[in-house]
Amino acid sequence: MKNVIVIGSGVMGSGIAMSSILAGYPTMIYDVKPEALNKAIAYIHKQLEISVEKGKVTEIQKKSALELLSTTEDRNKLTADFIIEAILENLNIKRELFQHLETINAKDSIFATNTSSIPITQIANGLNNPERLVGVHFFNPAHIMKLVEIIQSASTEPAVAELAFNWAKSLGKTCVYTKDAPGFIVNRVARHFYVEALKIAEEGVAEFQDIDSLIEATGFKMGPFKLMDLIGVDTNYSVTSSMFEQFNYDSKFRPSRIQKQKVDAGHHGKKTGRGFYKYD
Repeated sequence: MKNVIVIGSGVMGSGIAMSSILAGYPTMIYDVKPEALNKAIAYIHKQLEISVEKGKVTEIQKKSALELLSTTEDRNKLTADFIIEAILENLNIKRELFQHLETINAKDSIFATNTSSIPITQIANGLNNPERLVGVHFFNPAHIMKLVEIIQSASTEPAVAELAFNWAKSLGKTCVYTKDAPGFIVNRVARHFYVEALKIAEEGVAEFQDIDSLIEATGFKMGPFKLMDLIGVDTNYSVTSSMFEQFNYDSKFRPSRIQKQKVDAGHHGKKTGRGFYKYD
């Protein structure tokens, strides 16, 4: 692959773009909001500086990586060998995006979705060439977390999945293939880590700080509430809601009213300065 485009400049998109430029790929970030792009660039600069301070990246590597980074607000410029979206977890928005990308890209361009829970086959529905869409699911923060899930839809060409696998692997990631099912592997297993913790808080069994402390005391690096704040309370709630629907409203996936209240209040975690905890 010669060039990469990341659609969506949030924390996830920024992390994917940072991983891509560090691996030597010219990478463009797209967003409709110029202020969001400015925020993404600032975030990447900050994270690279932290990496330099920790000795994980040299100043030369940082400078070389940043020279590969660009941005655009023009979606008619979204032509590349490999395009990955990290936008809202909304089926219709994703479908419309890929349908547009088909009209302006070459036949051999590969499209990838970073969806956390929506089946890839549903997103591919309506494409003229659904075989070139593949799921490439990173985990937040994408430039730090090693795991990436590669998901084939019912139509994805195996060669396309393999190219996506090799690209993610070239970023230094640990990649696994998974079938196209709601939540794939990690989010399906981890969903109850969050949902059950929220139920305990809802029922007044324990405060969320105590739940986190107890979970961490058993060996987990972060408790569920700290992790939701890191990922984004809104993102986590969106994934839970999507999986609740995908699993035919099975009660074990029921979203929490506590989490919904946080989302409604704009308390989305670290990125907004407040979630279950407060941040400077």
